[in-house]
Amino acid sequence: MKKIAPALVLILSACGGGQEQPPAGPPEVGVVTVREQSVTLSNELPARTSAYESSDVRPQVNGLIVARLFTEGDQVRAGQPLYRIDGAPYEAAAANARAALARSRAAIASSDALARRYGELVKINAISRQDYENAVTTAQQARADVAAQQALLRSAEIDLARTTIRAPISGRIGRSTYTTGALVSASQTDALTTIQRLDPIFVDIQQSSADVLRLRQQLLAGDLTSASGNVAVKLKLEDGSTYPQEGVLKFTDVTVDPTTGSQIIRAQFPNPKGLLLPGMYVRAEFAQATKANGLLVPQVAVSRDEKGNPTVLVIGAQNKLEMRPITAPRTVGDSWLVTSGLKAGDKVVVDGAQMLRPGVPVKPVAPQGQAQGQKPAAGQPAAPADKGQ
Repeated sequence: MKKIAPALVLILSACGGGQEQPPAGPPEVGVVTVREQSVTLSNELPARTSAYESSDVRPQVNGLIVARLFTEGDQVRAGQPLYRIDGAPYEAAAANARAALARSRAAIASSDALARRYGELVKINAISRQDYENAVTTAQQARADVAAQQALLRSAEIDLARTTIRAPISGRIGRSTYTTGALVSASQTDALTTIQRLDPIFVDIQQSSADVLRLRQQLLAGDLTSASGNVAVKLKLEDGSTYPQEGVLKFTDVTVDPTTGSQIIRAQFPNPKGLLLPGMYVRAEFAQATKANGLLVPQVAVSRDEKGNPTVLVIGAQNKLEMRPITAPRTVGDSWLVTSGLKAGDKVVVDGAQMLRPGVPVKPVAPQGQAQGQKPAAGQPAAPADKGQ
């Protein structure tokens, strides 16, 4: 009997394993419910930084540079002396102009006295009328000579002052292309150095004219509303990092560059630490418009058919999967903005349907992330679990 018992147990186990299991229910799929919401349409576009102010320093008089009065790369202030040109010839010219002015003033004193004396004599017919008029004319010419010599002196003093070349603006000064002893002229095209104001700094964003035209047409049609107020701009630097401070849009250029087919949008950023330098390549992100009744669908829910057109799986009648072609022209964060093919209230499958075909009955539930207590992605409406009918 001890040898028969194990065999009996195996026979009973085999008989129990052959019993039929209850049929499994429809597979569960995670869905989100599409809702209308206000969607901010942002763009990330290439851009270049440029100085807020830039000034090429050039001489305004001819001469030899006798001193350079700044350190390359330093911060300079407006009016600060930068170069000194040999001023000896201009000092001599100013002295000559002062002497000529003094001579003219001495001449005016004698000519005025002669005119007054002739005025008395002509009254008693002691001299001719012509002599009197000549004396008056001489006095007037002497006064005109004084005015002319004053102007010449002022011009000589201006040239003398220009022998000290001063900073026209405040900012950071670059390298000096001329050294002490170099001969410079007022008509030269080469700058001695360049000063740039870097705080704040401009960022010139390039957007294609086709995109600008499409945006304006949508604004005119009422599909979108223009972003109002001070539009904030964020920057991504060349190394992929994000610039710590936000800027604001200032204006959009009114012309299109015929060589690139792009339009310039200018933003202004604070740059207190001088991290941004002119000519740097960056990417700017900013909002251009708002769609009041936008429909967002997570990117994971969108697939492509054999022609490359976007499609989604939705819950149709009797909780059966239904393939739906959509139009999704752009992304917003981690979602697609759908302009046709869906309506508010549609339930879109986001997970669990990888091995399922359209027409299969399913059980809609909350997506896996939400089922685990996670929050939905930003801008994506949460979908409550559908228990099914």
